[in-house]
Amino acid sequence: MGEPVYRPVIGFAKGVFKALGIRFDISGVEHVPTTGGAVMAINHTGYLDFTFAGLAAQPAGRLVRFMAKKEVFDHRVSGPLMRGMKHIAVDRLSGAESFQAAVKSLSEGEIVGVFPEATISESYDLKAFKTGAVRMAQEACVPVLPCIVWGSHRIMTKHRKKDLRRGQHVRIVVGETFSPAPDADPVAATAELKRRMQTLLDEARATYKGQPHGPDDTWWIPASRGGTAPTLEAAEAKDAQVRAERAARRQSSDS
Repeated sequence: MGEPVYRPVIGFAKGVFKALGIRFDISGVEHVPTTGGAVMAINHTGYLDFTFAGLAAQPAGRLVRFMAKKEVFDHRVSGPLMRGMKHIAVDRLSGAESFQAAVKSLSEGEIVGVFPEATISESYDLKAFKTGAVRMAQEACVPVLPCIVWGSHRIMTKHRKKDLRRGQHVRIVVGETFSPAPDADPVAATAELKRRMQTLLDEARATYKGQPHGPDDTWWIPASRGGTAPTLEAAEAKDAQVRAERAARRQSSDS
């Protein structure tokens, strides 16, 4: 299958990563299916998570079709690229359509990348998971492939200046696939997915080689591990406030 857009983009990205001297440490690539559909479920701490997670599928010769917010597809530059790479637009006001587009892609044998947390976790711990990843896998009868990326938030994340200094370390851990039964409770299966991803996250953090750049460089370390990142509870309270304000603006514009 020809990929006139995706493969050149991958080549360009790898060139940028090399120029930045990013040190990748990837394990578990043997778990990536070489054929057939799968839902790659990825944690979300930074803007480059999707790019880095896609690297984990490269040894298996696979490309990942990521679900991304519709606004990225509406942009005059990124839009044609996203469509050319066959990524899937997510419209928050029309979630059912996005869900079915993902299921169709999975049924056609693609790996679809999903962030079960939906948005970036500013605590850098795992947030509450949505059930969409599991439900997609159940409907398409494909396995779920857990994937953890750690260290990408130090390069580019929400509410922080990007840090492009050379030699940043990014740890990627891919876990074994698991297949929720079609009639399994999606909530229970999602809890199992989160448990598996927490185990992988613990492994990624324990084997991460990046060190603070100084005594005050602890913003990227979760509060649960002694750092100065917001606690999970504080970050989730902030998320709830943002959602409420967004809903109020939407209601105001509709009235």
